[in-house]
Amino acid sequence: MKKRSHAPILWVMFGGGGVLAALLGFALVTTTGILVPMGWVFSPDALSYAKVASLAQSWLGKLFLFVIVWLFSWHAAHRVYHSLHDFGLPKGWLGRSVSYVVAFVCTVLAAVSLLSI
Repeated sequence: MKKRSHAPILWVMFGGGGVLAALLGFALVTTTGILVPMGWVFSPDALSYAKVASLAQSWLGKLFLFVIVWLFSWHAAHRVYHSLHDFGLPKGWLGRSVSYVVAFVCTVLAAVSLLSI
């Protein structure tokens, strides 16, 4: 009997993270990193501590923030793992373990942090 692979699960998270990054990544970085701090579109207090904390305290906000961190980190881990060959490093169990353990730790830290708020 052939051994089953966990690759489809990783590819689903990679694909979901890629789609989310393509659709929301640029907008999130532009809005939170340039437009709001410079006061061009929204007032600079749009990202004040009180407003961001209220977002992170609501269940819908927690879900949004968790999905962003979860899928972005797994997408990045999968990209890093498959990019090791481009840098001349072997894609062995060490590269796979480090890549996916970091993504798993980021996911768990995001969940614990958001649930503690």
